[in-house]
Amino acid sequence: MLLLRSILFNIAFFGATTVLCLASLPLMLVRRQAFMGMLAFYGRLVEGLLATICGLRVRVLGMENLPPGAVLIASKHQSAFDTVFWLSRLPDPCYVLKAELLKIPVWGWLARHSRMVAVDRSAGASALKQMVRDAEAAVAEGRQIVIFPEGTRTAPGEKLPYQPGVAALASALKLPLVPVATDSGLFWGKRAFAKRGGVLTVSILPPIPPGTPRAALMRGLEEAIETETARLLNG
Repeated sequence: MLLLRSILFNIAFFGATTVLCLASLPLMLVRRQAFMGMLAFYGRLVEGLLATICGLRVRVLGMENLPPGAVLIASKHQSAFDTVFWLSRLPDPCYVLKAELLKIPVWGWLARHSRMVAVDRSAGASALKQMVRDAEAAVAEGRQIVIFPEGTRTAPGEKLPYQPGVAALASALKLPLVPVATDSGLFWGKRAFAKRGGVLTVSILPPIPPGTPRAALMRGLEEAIETETARLLNG
């Protein structure tokens, strides 16, 4: 049953992604906000497919910890699901992503049109400065910045060093920094074909206030995310 459900979901997921990417190309001729509506629909569609085909329900804790307007969100990243989740939960999300993703045909064009913040990780300090400038432009439009502080997906129970980009953004943007934990990797694993049923949890934690010194901010962010993630994984 798990194999059959996973096969059906992957066919539906990649099929829907392809169709919606192609269908969205004309939206590149209109305002960005019109395309963001399509992304929100896509997020709801993926969660609907997970629920219907895989029996996977999404539980969200702590939505009250998300302040209105522009905000900086630092989320644990265990699964491709994490990149879909915020599309339908935020009014105007802006992801910080790897610049090489913009080179993907069609998908990369659309990501560029939606003005996500792309980071060339081979460019060192200049990449951080450009990331901050692009994020400041997004915040000026009232957008919500989503960053994965480890910089890549991690398997459940795995911990990687938190990268300096999140501290650079927190210092420059002067926004509340909202830590987010999840157990998504238990259900949609890193590069895993199988998609398991159950209840996937995303836990939004109390924000770290603007102006928190860098060392305290990084220490508090990692402690909050990793402690809550461990609690979710241990059930």
